[in-house]
Amino acid sequence: MRYMLTYDLMETMRNTNQWLGATAKTMASYPVFAMMPTPALQWAAAWGEVTERTFERMVVKPDWGIHTFTCEDGKDHLVDIETVVEKPFGDLIHFNVAGREEQPRKILLVAPMSGHYATLLRSTVKSLIVNCEVYVTDWHNARDIPVSAGKFDVEDYTLYLMEFMREMGPDTHVIAVCQPAPLTLAATAYLAELDPDAQPRTLTLIGGPIDPNATPTDVTDFGHRVTMGQLEETMIQRVGFKYKGVGRMVYPGLLQLSSFMSMNADRHGKAFRDQIMRVMRDEASDHDAHNRFYDEYLAVMDMPAEFYLSTVERIFKNGEIAKNEFVVAGHKVDIGKITNVAVKTVEGGKDDISAPGQCVAALDLCTGLPDDMKASYLEPGAGHYGIFAGKSWRNNIRPLVLDFMNTNSGERKKPGKKAKADKLKVV
Repeated sequence: MRYMLTYDLMETMRNTNQWLGATAKTMASYPVFAMMPTPALQWAAAWGEVTERTFERMVVKPDWGIHTFTCEDGKDHLVDIETVVEKPFGDLIHFNVAGREEQPRKILLVAPMSGHYATLLRSTVKSLIVNCEVYVTDWHNARDIPVSAGKFDVEDYTLYLMEFMREMGPDTHVIAVCQPAPLTLAATAYLAELDPDAQPRTLTLIGGPIDPNATPTDVTDFGHRVTMGQLEETMIQRVGFKYKGVGRMVYPGLLQLSSFMSMNADRHGKAFRDQIMRVMRDEASDHDAHNRFYDEYLAVMDMPAEFYLSTVERIFKNGEIAKNEFVVAGHKVDIGKITNVAVKTVEGGKDDISAPGQCVAALDLCTGLPDDMKASYLEPGAGHYGIFAGKSWRNNIRPLVLDFMNTNSGERKKPGKKAKADKLKVV
C-alpha cells in the first residue's frame, strides 16, 4: 500500500504546483494592478504562466498534430490515423493520407517505450510521410491499463513486434529508434525462424543499445552500479486510485521525468528562467521553441514495472542480446537466423545515451547475413535526438535510409546467392 500512497503523493505534488502556478498568474494579473505596474508582479504572473503550463503537460498525451498533408497535386489531403492492430499495451497505427496513391515504401516505425509517448517521433513521421506509408507502434500509458490485462515485459514487447510485422506483410521496412533496437532485432530473428515468409525487407536500427558495454555511458554505468533489488525498491510503485490501472506496478512517468531533468539540471533551469523573462517581456508565444520542446519532453507515461526491470536486467546487466542468448517464451532466439533481411545501423558521434559502437554491434551478430546486406553509418556531429529528428536526420540520415530501402526492395536473396536489387526512384 505504501507504493500506492507515494504514487498518489507525487500526483498531489504535481497538482499543487500546477495550482500554485495558476493562482500566481491569476492574482498577479488582476486588472487593478495595471494602475501601478511593477516588475515584481509582472515576474509573478510570468512565473505562474510558465509553472502552470509545465506541470499541466506532465499528464497529458500530446497530439500527433498531423492533420493534413500537401501532395504532388498541390492540394491538402486529410491524414487519418487508423488503428490497424489494437492491443492492451500498444496499438499499430497507420498515417493514411486520404486520396493519395499508395506509396511504394511501407515503413514500420518502432517507437521507444522509455518514458515518452510515441509522439516523440512526430518530426520523424512528418519527414517519412512525404513518400512512404508510415506505421507506428503507439504504446499505451501503463497507468491506464487494468491489472486484468496481465504483465508486459521484454518478451511480450518482442511478441508484439512480431505480430505487427506479420500484420504488415513481407514488403515492410522496419526502423527501430533507440530503446527498441535490440528487441526489434530479436523479433526479426525469431520471425525469420518461425515464419520466414513474413520477414520484413529491411531493418534499420537507430541509436539502440544492442551491446551496451561496447561503449560505456552514464546510462550503462547506472545499470551495472545498482542492484535489481535497489531498482525495485526505489523506482517501482503502484498506480493510485485515480486511474484505470489502479494497483498495477509501474515505473512512474513523474519519477522518470525527475531523473531526466536531473541529468541536465543546470541547462533545464536556465531554459525555464529564460522563458519566464520572455513571458515578462511579451516575447513568448504558445508555440515558441521552448514550448514546442517542453510540451513533448514533459509529457511522460508510466512504464510497466516488469518491462523496465527486465530491460535493465536482461539487456543491460546480462547483455542477452549482445551475447545472442535472448529467450522468448522459452525459445532461444538465434540472431544468426536472419539471412535475407538487409540490416543497417545508424549512430550519432555525440550520442551520450547510446554511444557509437553500441548499435553497430548488431552487424556482428547477424552471422547468417552476407556483407552486401549489411550497412552502417555514423553521423559525426549528431547527438541522440539528432539521429532521428532535426537537420542531421532530414539532410543526411533520412536520404541514406531511404536509399538503403530502395536498394533492398527487389527480389529477395536466397541464402548463398547474390541479390538482384531493383532500385525504386526516390521522390
